[in-house]
Amino acid sequence: MKKKTIVLAFSGGLDTSYCLYQLTQQGHQVHTVFVNAGGVSEAEVQAITDRASALGSCQHHTIDAQQAIWDEFVKPLVWSKAKMRDEYPLLCSDRYVIVKLCLQLCDQLNTPYFAHGCTAMGNDQFRFDQTVHSLGSYEIIAPIRDLQAEVKGNIRDLELNVLKAAGYAMSGQHEKYSINENMLGVTVSGSEIDVFQAPTDDSLCWVKPRSEWPAESLEIQLGFTMGVATHLNGKAVTGPVLLKQLNQQLAQYGVGRHIYTGDVSIGLKGRIVFECPGIDGLMQAHKALEDLVNSKLQNQFRAQVAERWAELIYQGFFYEPHKHDLEAYLASSQSHVTGTVTLATSGGSLLATAVESAYIVQDSQSVYAQSAAWSPEEALGYIKLTGQSATLVNQVRRAS
Repeated sequence: MKKKTIVLAFSGGLDTSYCLYQLTQQGHQVHTVFVNAGGVSEAEVQAITDRASALGSCQHHTIDAQQAIWDEFVKPLVWSKAKMRDEYPLLCSDRYVIVKLCLQLCDQLNTPYFAHGCTAMGNDQFRFDQTVHSLGSYEIIAPIRDLQAEVKGNIRDLELNVLKAAGYAMSGQHEKYSINENMLGVTVSGSEIDVFQAPTDDSLCWVKPRSEWPAESLEIQLGFTMGVATHLNGKAVTGPVLLKQLNQQLAQYGVGRHIYTGDVSIGLKGRIVFECPGIDGLMQAHKALEDLVNSKLQNQFRAQVAERWAELIYQGFFYEPHKHDLEAYLASSQSHVTGTVTLATSGGSLLATAVESAYIVQDSQSVYAQSAAWSPEEALGYIKLTGQSATLVNQVRRAS
């Protein structure tokens, strides 16, 4: 086999560790890239660097992508409130930025070879591969997918055994589960989760169990400027810092843990546990503000845009022009989404309890269910004319 210079997207987990070990054993010169998408400590980043070196990386690269993920994904996610099947807020979407940054390194190294640790079973393989195809001419190397063509059965056990035999053991949690963490949240699959049983406490990552919730309640104020969260409790912060702090604070109160079952692109039912306390808080606060400052038709149409945008992101079409068209509309709809929202929790649930904005759509002479700037006669006329179609069709059908 011709020896290649390969750029490997490296997380330090089981699959990418196996990829690095196998590729170096084959004599390839492997540049590992950990694209820091957040959700990991400095100690964990260093552990990933050390692991890459121990497994034979010729050079390890760490790239911070948190601001890029905030700009390219979090903003339109919050604007649209998009969730697959109204449940899953697309926490996988750091993949697209990871691939883009890895391909930039390929260009710098003048190599067309890009490797990833995706299996042949899930959606990530399409997300990775389609992003590569959309961004240029590169050759994809997928050792785990290749392994599945050779070995039947549970390949995770094979990977674990190969790495153990070579002296590279995995942590106990990573032996049981496949765990992906980033600034957006955590996804967990494997073991009892994959066979549709109740997740055990071993699968808990960020969100604390009820027994550990603080006794005092929590209030958080989020300030938005043209739809973008810019202030936390009155203090200006960058998007990634704001999201990190929301994750930490809300997770302490048990906010943000979910289970999602969805249809994988190639026809399977996939199930994950996921935790996204910060995203939950951002989306709930933004919705409370947007519902008050945007028009009825804007708020209605948002749901249609969200469904299409979520489908494109989930399926792997991050660089599809239609997605950018939708985002242009979403950005336009944020022109007056400026104000402050108070979030409150005593544990488990989260409420947007107060909203302040100069753009709240309200009539000073009218309060819902209390007072109105129109007469009862005008209300009766509105009811008659608006309901005329339904009234008439029922009259005709009763008479026939």
